[in-house]
Amino acid sequence: MAARNDHILIIGAGFAGLAMALALLRAGIDDFTIVEKADEVGGTWRENHYPGLQCDVESHLYSLSAAPNPDWSRTYAPQREILAYLKRVTDDFDLRRRIRFGTEIVGATFDDRTGLWEVRTRRRRVGEHEGERSEREALPLVGRPEDDRVEGDAIRARVVVSGTGPLHKPAFPDIPGLEKFAGKVFHSARWDDDYPLAGKTVAVVGTGASAIQIIPSIQPKVGKLHVFQRTPAWVLPRPDRAYTAGEKSRNRRFPLVQRLARAGIYWRRELFATGFVVEPRILKLLEGLARRYLASQVPDPALREKLTPGYRMGCKRVLISNDYYASLGRENVELVTDAITEVRAHSVVTASGKERSVDALVLATGFHAADQVAPFDVRGRGGRVLDEVWKAGAEGYLGTTVSGFPNLFLMVGPNTGLGHSSMVFMIESQVAYALDAIKTMRARRLKLVDVRADAQARYNDEMQRRLAKTVWSSGCKSWYQTPSGKNVTLWPGYTFEFRLRLRKFDVAAYELVLDEASEPSVVPARDARVSFAN
Repeated sequence: MAARNDHILIIGAGFAGLAMALALLRAGIDDFTIVEKADEVGGTWRENHYPGLQCDVESHLYSLSAAPNPDWSRTYAPQREILAYLKRVTDDFDLRRRIRFGTEIVGATFDDRTGLWEVRTRRRRVGEHEGERSEREALPLVGRPEDDRVEGDAIRARVVVSGTGPLHKPAFPDIPGLEKFAGKVFHSARWDDDYPLAGKTVAVVGTGASAIQIIPSIQPKVGKLHVFQRTPAWVLPRPDRAYTAGEKSRNRRFPLVQRLARAGIYWRRELFATGFVVEPRILKLLEGLARRYLASQVPDPALREKLTPGYRMGCKRVLISNDYYASLGRENVELVTDAITEVRAHSVVTASGKERSVDALVLATGFHAADQVAPFDVRGRGGRVLDEVWKAGAEGYLGTTVSGFPNLFLMVGPNTGLGHSSMVFMIESQVAYALDAIKTMRARRLKLVDVRADAQARYNDEMQRRLAKTVWSSGCKSWYQTPSGKNVTLWPGYTFEFRLRLRKFDVAAYELVLDEASEPSVVPARDARVSFAN
């Protein structure tokens, strides 16, 4: 009998990809490869490095359970520290040699006959890293001679785990004339560290999670700052402080102390979910706190009115900051609530007809999170294309698998996002599910596992029924929703429920195809639909 190809391909070396790799190693499974388009690990914490970037979840909870860090400097870690943590995890667990850096996935096609994914790659010729294959220089150039990318090899794998996440495609505003702007323009997710802001007149478009960190950070440097706000956000103070040397030492000496701190943070945050998904009226209490905070920070009644939301707290993302409101009151800052109607070569024009000259445009306009699309061409059984399947809105099963795309596991897939807690917790729940599926496939010698369409449909019906009762459906428009109003982004419950539902791979929801016409080594569950490969 021919040897089975049971290789596992992990796409992305951010939190999700590294968590999956650690889980495989702890389970004694080492035949996997991680592919990463960049020259370093880190995912969103590598890609995003704008001024003031800091996590809005406490450090002890926003970290891998298998790799606790006793030396966090603050309650809420800054970007550079989270990136350093991910690099350290990579090195501590000897994962770097398993990563193909500078390798971009351009397409993945499922072979119905073999039950394998064929993943096509494109590789960069710069930034060689230890552990990465070195034959790229001998491969033919793609496109123009100056293109630094070359054709890579095709990787065949039984299982593909995609850790690319939904926040990888920046959303650019549809403003007439934006392409004609002669000054500097960049998205917050593509920050240009080399551009000198000192003394410049800068326009920041957007007042969301990125903007409220950027604005206080650049306000002291720039000459003039115009902040263009479409909708005000609910903002709460950030209970942030530096950890003492004694606290760090205690965490190192007594790991249980840190685990207990992590548990306390988790359950405290879980209480907030009650207001989001059970009884939105509870958030009225937090609205009162937010209004008092706004009043204490913004004495100008006209400015305070512009910053007061007209929708229920939680309908859009709740933001935390200790310096955003104060920065808007500085002499060199102007909050503009008129809609932008046009961008000219050196200026921005609003609906009132006023023209403001600017040197640089910062687009803090977020990502296409609700318009989930595959980050590359994905073709499943019978040649079906994932982007076409998701045309009316992304759907999956447990946010992790998609019917018609066997042996593919999506980390941070549809309806896994949160408004109150750590995405790392959700990722580790999905990792446990994918790991149990891989173990099941190997124990039963399965060619493929494919979630049944009826199971997926029932699950998504449940998601939408529950979402209709949450604060996110209270009337405002947000990046959680598709243009049609469908919420394909958020999980409508407590995170412990998500973990319980994903604690074990539920074979009864899947079609199982065996490798050969013989009895499997483990008898399938009674309700599982099993067929034999031809």
